Amino acid sequence: MRIINYAAFMLIVALLSCNEPRIEKNTDEGIIIKETRILKVGIVPQFSAKRILSIWSPILEELEVKTGYQFQIVGIPTIPEFEQAYEKGIFDIAYMNPYHSIVANKTQGYEAVLKDGNKQLFGVLVVKKEDPIQDISELNGENISFPSPNALGASLLMRTELKTSKNIDITPIYVNTHTNSYLSVLQGETRAGGGVMGTFNELSNNIKSQLRIFYTTQKTPPHPIVIHQRVDEATQQSIIKALLEIGKDIDGKVLLSKIPIQNLVEANQTEYKILEDLGMEDFYVKPE
Repeated sequence: MRIINYAAFMLIVALLSCNEPRIEKNTDEGIIIKETRILKVGIVPQFSAKRILSIWSPILEELEVKTGYQFQIVGIPTIPEFEQAYEKGIFDIAYMNPYHSIVANKTQGYEAVLKDGNKQLFGVLVVKKEDPIQDISELNGENISFPSPNALGASLLMRTELKTSKNIDITPIYVNTHTNSYLSVLQGETRAGGGVMGTFNELSNNIKSQLRIFYTTQKTPPHPIVIHQRVDEATQQSIIKALLEIGKDIDGKVLLSKIPIQNLVEANQTEYKILEDLGMEDFYVKPE
């Protein structure tokens, strides 16, 4: 399993894109030639790069063993850069938020293939534990931290609800990661901060004990694993089958729980279309 920085990746993507799936073929001389496709993987940067690598590297290493393919993490430091990358079709496989999957499907033909069958996604808004705030209307005119404009539960859905359902005007402060969003509140830089339960639960007890969840959004389908349409059907099915096997193995469940995914099941793009009816397109910020 390889890791590559996004900037470096852009310099060599043309060379890598010519690789084909692993095959065995006979030449005129009867020699068997093996070719290995390098599949490029994108992970939405909810956590620090170090944390993402610690979570995904062992999963992809196990996937290499089961499929015979090689997987290369494309290092993306921020969510806006991640959005630019999938809109260019950089990734063969990606783990992204549900609304990203809608945009990625329209722009590049990515299809949702796997998800966590045990949960739905919703945004949480945290404040300091000692903050006396009682009503959501008290946030009107306040600075609120978010990972990025288009982080679904943590920002996009949250900002949509605050304006359309609660008629609240806030000043969004984008701080690149969920962790930074929580820390901005703790450090007094913002009154409240957006996140999701998965990343909030990943906080150390020391940090979590100083915050409280003040508001939650409606629920949506969870983050899917998506595959680009250029990946042939046989390769897709090999990857899906292998990941489902990992999800059934005791050790594999432990690995996936760190994403966090508790129960990996198959998904399809149709179930994510309900997100198109929530009015979030007015709050989506197209990456430049």
